[in-house]
Amino acid sequence: MKAPTTAQSRDRFVIIMAGGRGARFWPVSREQTPKQLIKLLGDTSFLQQAVARVAPLLPSENIFVITNEVQAPEVRKQLPKLPKENVVAEPVGRDTCAAVTLGAAIVGARSTTGVMAVLPADHVIPEEKKFQTVLGDCFDLASRGQAIVTIGIKPTEPATGYGYIHTGNVLPPPPGAKKYKTTMFKAERFVEKPNYETALEYVNSGQYRWNAGMFIWSFVTVTNGLQAHQPEMFAACQRWFEAAKSPGKLAKVLAKEYPEIKKVSIDYALMEKAQNVVVADGAFAWDDLGSWNALAHHVKPDAEGNCAVADFLHVDAARNIIYDARSKDRRTPICIVGLRDSIIVQTDDATLVAHKSQSQKIKDLVKKLAEDAKLKRLVRSEEHTSELQSH
Repeated sequence: MKAPTTAQSRDRFVIIMAGGRGARFWPVSREQTPKQLIKLLGDTSFLQQAVARVAPLLPSENIFVITNEVQAPEVRKQLPKLPKENVVAEPVGRDTCAAVTLGAAIVGARSTTGVMAVLPADHVIPEEKKFQTVLGDCFDLASRGQAIVTIGIKPTEPATGYGYIHTGNVLPPPPGAKKYKTTMFKAERFVEKPNYETALEYVNSGQYRWNAGMFIWSFVTVTNGLQAHQPEMFAACQRWFEAAKSPGKLAKVLAKEYPEIKKVSIDYALMEKAQNVVVADGAFAWDDLGSWNALAHHVKPDAEGNCAVADFLHVDAARNIIYDARSKDRRTPICIVGLRDSIIVQTDDATLVAHKSQSQKIKDLVKKLAEDAKLKRLVRSEEHTSELQSH
């Protein structure tokens, strides 16, 4: 769906962060085709879904993807309707504050009155209409003043893998604005990933939201925040702002300066320090699909709780996740006996077998593979499957 081009939509921008390696989804995910670029659920990649979700709200030329040099060619291939220069490659990874600063410079070079949303590329948001309503309200609020807006997700479980946001009073709409469909809260504080007992307290209180890494602010607001709390980043933003008027010049400046930029997250650098943060209630289904375990939320289980995207047969097996990424003409049956609570993933060139309780250690396995001269191709290769299937 093509967005109507209005004065309002022309001043809206989306920066999609798509530089992650997605090591937890090995062996399907590789350096050149990480989680956001694979078709794990459905017939489009998570990145393509992220772009499609925001497309009705603004012109395609106002959507930018910040990735890295290894993944940039595949990003451009997957998003042919985006202008080529809208895919911006970081020379090296420098965490989210640097990427946000770069995004602000790019937006400011096009419109100093612009409002930008910074969104991850690899989330699952099946309720697109609800998401678009929330994002539209956030755009409006951010355009009216100095608010830094973040979308907080209402917790569905005491998850220990997410940061949380403590919400305060419900805020009325600003003067001159219609009543939003989205509830807006004052942000009291950001908290790090908690232990299980603390997370349970947060969920039961009803006063906390998951920090999903979705931020909306005007160019003026975010640069003012950087100036107050991260003066080095603000200075870099000013330089990149000038360079961003020419894609070629920007690439040269980034190649020279980016490796020297400090690595710091936008949460620590700005969000935890700012006093003008508003939390928009993310009242839509959401999953960041952080590991193979999360696939169980999206694949219908059999009677024994096995979630299979494969030609699968079992005897006395329960609660397993089975995923075959091979093209249908190359698939062979995956048969298991007596196995419980395990992950089995098959690609053209590798097989993963792991206990579900150890899924976070797949990153350690990928690191080990990268250090092995004979096996490091399994981390970098794009040839692990001839066609990632749609499901």
